[in-house]
Amino acid sequence: VIYLMWEVFFIAIGLMMIFEGIFPFSFPNAWRETFQKLILLEDSQIRIIGLTSMVIGLIILLLVN
Repeated sequence: VIYLMWEVFFIAIGLMMIFEGIFPFSFPNAWRETFQKLILLEDSQIRIIGLTSMVIGLIILLLVN
């Protein structure tokens, strides 16, 4: 059971890295511009973006399970 847990964990990390890499690989200029805009955001705005991302991920996990 523990082996399966680690296997699923590493699959999830691998998929996350693939999805995270698609945008900068496909659109490097747009990716750079997006990060330049993100630098200008306040900490509270970045936290809201992070929280929203986590909630959406949790909802997806709940729907799939």
